[in-house]
Amino acid sequence: MQIGPYQLSNQLIVAPMAGVTDQAFRNLCLRYGAALAVSEMLSSNPDVWDTDKSRQRMMHSGEEGIRSVQIAGADPELMANAAQLNVEQGAHIIDINMGCPAKKVNKKLAGSALMQSPELVKDILQAVVAAVDVPVTLKIRTGWDPENRNGLQIAQIAQDCGIQSLAVHGRTRKCMYKGHAEYDTIKAIKQNISIPVVANGDIDTPEKAKYVLDYTGADAVMIGRGAQGRPWIFREIQHYLETGNHLSPIEMHEQRTVMLEHLDKLYDLYGEFKGVRFARKHIGWYLNNEDQRQIRAEFNRLEDAAAQRSLIERYFDELV
Repeated sequence: MQIGPYQLSNQLIVAPMAGVTDQAFRNLCLRYGAALAVSEMLSSNPDVWDTDKSRQRMMHSGEEGIRSVQIAGADPELMANAAQLNVEQGAHIIDINMGCPAKKVNKKLAGSALMQSPELVKDILQAVVAAVDVPVTLKIRTGWDPENRNGLQIAQIAQDCGIQSLAVHGRTRKCMYKGHAEYDTIKAIKQNISIPVVANGDIDTPEKAKYVLDYTGADAVMIGRGAQGRPWIFREIQHYLETGNHLSPIEMHEQRTVMLEHLDKLYDLYGEFKGVRFARKHIGWYLNNEDQRQIRAEFNRLEDAAAQRSLIERYFDELV
């Protein structure tokens, strides 16, 4: 799959997830075989750019691979300005968010709320594409609600406006993350446009990735929640796509190394106070079995980085 001048090494992309796909997590996923990792959503509102959160999301130094930065908003001019700023900061690709179903985003008529307004979608896409000289991609849902699946209409607008790749989550905004993703709309979109199409939603096993690629004809799959606490899923999927066989489960010593490295990267990125708090949810995803409930609860009570690292080291030492 190719996005502008960038040839992806395989068909696996990390989905943008606010509060999850920070630089620490993206780099881990890239190391484990993802061809592209899209950043967390950055607001196009310049009033919030001077916050710690926005500054961290605009920081691309030390980033591995192709840098795809996602922006969100409903004002074409502000979106164009945000795109220009992020290209100046080192973005190789600008991704536009029209797929987020969160209420705090949609109440500002951004994210998937924009799918209700095809004319505004067109204005935003044209403004951003014209503002930068790097590829612009788009992420959408299948529609606003199950009665209004207009993903194909938005996809055709995107292609006409110069969007170079389209990711589609197989749910409507109203569905949020409930129920099961449907892939018929993604298949129809792929059959009706010529730009690359990326399928997203409920892809959490190698078998599911292959099924979605085969069924929809998509050029790639985008994986979000399936990679939480499991960045090595990309390696597992790629091996399965290439061989039809499953890799052996990740060994304990490797999982230990990954978790400790992830903790260190979070502390470096956010500082100890915030890093410790971000670490709680990530460790919760790594250790999500019922028999790991006690270690998760103990980890969540800890208030400093050294204690968190020590607990994870001790946990794996005891397993061995």
